[in-house]
Amino acid sequence: MGRPARFLGPSPEPIAPVSYTDRLAMTQSQDILMHALIPSARNRPSEDPIFAIHGAALARAAKGEDVIDASLGTLMDEDGGLSVMPTVIRALAQVNPAKAAAYAPIAGERGFNQAVVQEVFGPAGLAQDSLCVATAGGTGALHHAVVNFLERGESLLTTDYYWGPYSTIADQAGRGVQTFRMFNAERRFDLAALEQGLHELAGRQERILLILNFPCHNPTGYSLGGAEWRDVVQILRGVDRSKPMAVVLDLAYAKFGAPGTDAWVHHIADLAQDIPILAAWSASKSFAQYGARIGGLVVAHGDAEERTRIGNALSYTCRGTWSNCNHLGMLAITELLSHPELRASVDRDRDALLSMLGERVEIFNREAVQHGLHYPRYEGGFFVTIFTSDPIQTAQRCQADGVFVVPIRGAVRVALCATPKAQVARLVASLASGVQGLQGAIQ
Repeated sequence: MGRPARFLGPSPEPIAPVSYTDRLAMTQSQDILMHALIPSARNRPSEDPIFAIHGAALARAAKGEDVIDASLGTLMDEDGGLSVMPTVIRALAQVNPAKAAAYAPIAGERGFNQAVVQEVFGPAGLAQDSLCVATAGGTGALHHAVVNFLERGESLLTTDYYWGPYSTIADQAGRGVQTFRMFNAERRFDLAALEQGLHELAGRQERILLILNFPCHNPTGYSLGGAEWRDVVQILRGVDRSKPMAVVLDLAYAKFGAPGTDAWVHHIADLAQDIPILAAWSASKSFAQYGARIGGLVVAHGDAEERTRIGNALSYTCRGTWSNCNHLGMLAITELLSHPELRASVDRDRDALLSMLGERVEIFNREAVQHGLHYPRYEGGFFVTIFTSDPIQTAQRCQADGVFVVPIRGAVRVALCATPKAQVARLVASLASGVQGLQGAIQ
């Protein structure tokens, strides 16, 4: 478990012959550069593999091919354009330009932080025991959790299906990723594997950082039910308390979950009295503002002195990483979260997007069952995962049909968020053809 996923990218261009003189000069130049870079940075990949697949899809489309690009996690409308929320656009346009142009406070605008705390933990009554710092999207929130709650050389714990940049964040920070099996034989969340993973990690290192990406897990689309959340909390209560532990809830897609999936906050609330509960919150998906890079790390903990220490540490990391965040976006999102009329308007905008995505989910589930595809419970969210014994071959077969999906370990990830409903049936048919003759399995 925990092996890096293999991805498909565009085919390399043919390489022209190079003369001996030129080759010698290149070698000497590379030697100088390789000695300038630290060893761990010398073989970094130049492009994110998902964006490489997306680029290959765009290249095929530019040649006039009828392409379904189900690779990238952006919500597209039924005409194939990027979905936006009109109320958000208006709010951005109405921000005072002089305020937007000024530096934001290092830890974020106070009003923004308070609004995000209420958004995340208010429903469970945890707001008075919580703090928030502004971050560069949800990715920035995850970064801050990793570098402040794990020592160098230690590993975070998460499911064996996970968003690839978890590894990038950890590796860049000198930490690692340890995984536990996400699904049991019934394709349900493997609670026993979670418990085993926690105890094994506690036996190997001095502290524990668990990342759970629910609701609407990326890449599988899975959301925990109420009974599963209760069992998770019970397992967390049983972890060796002599080892410091923090739990991160990656909420990137939470606003696109099915009704009832937001009940996690009530199940996990009591844990905050004993251990830090961190929420990686992002405006990228929930406000359809991927480029604004507005996020926050929200922390709930019952000990006021410990909260102060955590807040100080996170603010220090902000200064040492990006200094401060996008002031324009922060001011606009504060208005949208704080003013009842604007909030009601933006909720209506989001409900329209939820309805659009929900229609795709319904079509997908119907078609996928008819084609006999193997996949986890999928009720909402940007992605779903189709299990296959040969992800590379499955993705290649789909690409031959003009359908672009992302191969990962034991499966392919499908961005239904980017697939208009008129194309969902074709997408599913291509996936079924891609796994034909292969044994769909959870590995």
